[in-house]
Amino acid sequence: MKWTPIDDETLNTIYGEPVPASLVKETDHLIASYRALIEASPFFALASAGPDGLDCSPRGERGGAVTIADERTLIIPDRRGNNRIDTLRNIVADPRVALLFLIPGSGTTLRVNGRAIVTIDAELLESLALNGKMPRSAIVISIDSVYFQCARAVMRADLWNPEHHALAESLPTAGEILAEASDNELGGAAYDRQWPQRAARTLD
Repeated sequence: MKWTPIDDETLNTIYGEPVPASLVKETDHLIASYRALIEASPFFALASAGPDGLDCSPRGERGGAVTIADERTLIIPDRRGNNRIDTLRNIVADPRVALLFLIPGSGTTLRVNGRAIVTIDAELLESLALNGKMPRSAIVISIDSVYFQCARAVMRADLWNPEHHALAESLPTAGEILAEASDNELGGAAYDRQWPQRAARTLD
């Protein structure tokens, strides 16, 4: 099916002017309230763009997913993962990034837009060590804009209501997905059995 796109003028006709509150909440630095929201968030999505396309990466850490260096600077340790480094490659090519912070139990989310670099500065990496293990690199973000998002999306999704959470046994496992995607060359039941132990060794 072919869909018909619309232009900017049509968008303005449909939606009209933004409400004043949606504009005044945007700042170019962290006010005290925004700092509190980031400090309370253990999870965020990090979006980036590069010559090979877009990427949106989940990031999380109990006790705070980022370090606030100052009112205009955020620091993200790059903990161990799958070594695809899509986000890092994008940032090296194009510094523009966007972050969306979630806070379990709260409908409020926080959005940050900015410019990032990837660094392996030894002193910085040492300060970001977790359980004695340093990240291999860190992402330093200079904030361009920050604002909170109203709770409507979280409320519509009923995101934090455990009555609506999916049961693990109703979803495909990582091993099953890998097996399907690789024509059974990777994954399977053995992958799922080994995953908890493998993950426990690589969380830092």
